[in-house]
Amino acid sequence: MPELSASIAHRGVTLVLGGARSGKSAYAESLVEAAGGGIYLASAEALDGEMSARIARHRDRRGLAWETIEEPLDVSAVLKRLVDAGEQRPVLFDCLTLWLSNLLHHGRDVDAALDDLVAAMKAAPFAVVAVSNEVGGGIVPDNELARAFVDRAGLMNQHIAAQADQVVLVTAGIPVQLK
Repeated sequence: MPELSASIAHRGVTLVLGGARSGKSAYAESLVEAAGGGIYLASAEALDGEMSARIARHRDRRGLAWETIEEPLDVSAVLKRLVDAGEQRPVLFDCLTLWLSNLLHHGRDVDAALDDLVAAMKAAPFAVVAVSNEVGGGIVPDNELARAFVDRAGLMNQHIAAQADQVVLVTAGIPVQLK
């Protein structure tokens, strides 16, 4: 099978999906690095030691060539500020599912935040690569909260995929172009 070309346009939205440890973040990073580097917009919050270690591994893998902006909630506002500042470098947003979890945890209006995010990504004069977990491929969770999260994440991914210019699924480190 031919290898998927790792490239993004100068503008537009690319959604990179995959399961845990699928290689989705590394693939998304390779897209932005192939375009000359860019900004890493991170939504993770270091709420415990394990998450702090996970964030540190991501930072170490990226190295110093990336500008990192950490924003757990108001991602669309960050994109709008970058537009207003005249930014042209690609932005990698990692990750949508952590952002969704943050919104739910803080009692934010998920639908409004998602609409704002999609509008900001589509309006950006630079490429936006968004990473998200594909969480619905396993068993149906045994509790209402987990089922609600899986449902919300699936609907969020569908909404963003419908608006994205390109969608890639990464499984076992292998990217497959869906759109």
